[in-house]
Amino acid sequence: MTSASQSLAITAYTATSALGLGRDAQWRALAAETSGLRKQKFDVSDLDCWVGAVDGLDTALPEALAAWECRNNRLAQLALAQDGFAQRVAALRAKLGGDRIGVFIGTSTAGIHHSELAYRARDTTTQKLPDWFSHRHTQSSFSTAEFVATVLDVNGPTFSISTACSSSAKVFAAAERAIRIGLCDAAVVGGVDSLCLTTLYGFNALQLVSGEICRPADAVRNGISIGEAGGFALLEKGPGKLQLLGYGESSDAHHMSAPDPHGGGAARAMQAALARAGLEPGDIDYVNLHGTGTPANDAAEDQAIATVLPAATACSSTKGWTGHTLGAAGIVESVFSLLCIENGFAPRSLNTLTKDPALRGNILLKSERRPIRHVMSNSFGFGGSNCVLIFGGAA
Repeated sequence: MTSASQSLAITAYTATSALGLGRDAQWRALAAETSGLRKQKFDVSDLDCWVGAVDGLDTALPEALAAWECRNNRLAQLALAQDGFAQRVAALRAKLGGDRIGVFIGTSTAGIHHSELAYRARDTTTQKLPDWFSHRHTQSSFSTAEFVATVLDVNGPTFSISTACSSSAKVFAAAERAIRIGLCDAAVVGGVDSLCLTTLYGFNALQLVSGEICRPADAVRNGISIGEAGGFALLEKGPGKLQLLGYGESSDAHHMSAPDPHGGGAARAMQAALARAGLEPGDIDYVNLHGTGTPANDAAEDQAIATVLPAATACSSTKGWTGHTLGAAGIVESVFSLLCIENGFAPRSLNTLTKDPALRGNILLKSERRPIRHVMSNSFGFGGSNCVLIFGGAA
């Protein structure tokens, strides 16, 4: 992706999160600095925490898709229905043929909440799960990608990527490679992750869930707020108003759940993204940080930022708006990055009251309205699975 002939245009994009349905809802909340996080319970959870839940997920899938019935696929369908995204894919399908459009979807838990419900409904004598439960169509990581391909009626290369919190950032890299080597001519990329007890109690067991609203980079930050979301982008060959300019991937292999405290793997991914985009560090106008709000993650990312980018580079986390949407974080924050380019906007780090004085990055405590040409979006997953994306807008 170092020449115009290899560039990928982003011709459609959408996201649905706790902020609402579609791009406009995301943008209005960003501009108004309105968080979607609420102090609320999910299912039978008794955890005292803030959650970023999506409204409107109580309606079952239509009968033709009944085999796929679960919260995650309901969220996927709801997100696909926004901003004319499915119609744009249909128009491209008519032009290219369904077998030339790939589908690359990131998720961390897919429909595991459906498995939790099935387990609670099991026969307590035989331990048999209810007949309505289908692992293939719900809990399987591939089910999300297969569901999206089914709804969009495309049958090109179909992949599901599950690398924790970098899942739906890495789909951009996978899709670019597939298009470049001729496996497909265009690609639907995205991610869907829905709330479930496994993630809520799992992250709580790791002492990462905060009882307060998520405060990235704050001096007294103490953990994440978990959210859910779905989002998609359509990648096509050639120049465009919005483009994927570069990506970088690396693996720390430092620890199962803790990042390399020196930010080495994150820095390598950032450097690789810059090199692939043909940009200098000073060309980045804004960085959408991974910025989870945990002491260790924010500090490690800050080390990487200080290593790679000029000290004045504007940075912030948008997880104060949506919570950490886990496998969907990459696509949601990619959508935010594109909105920042289109609207000339660099959002502040919402809920951050006092910046941690140990952090060296230029964390925005006040939103800025100015031209934004190049945005770097960071996504770092458990096990040190790192992915950095660079988006650009036409001059």
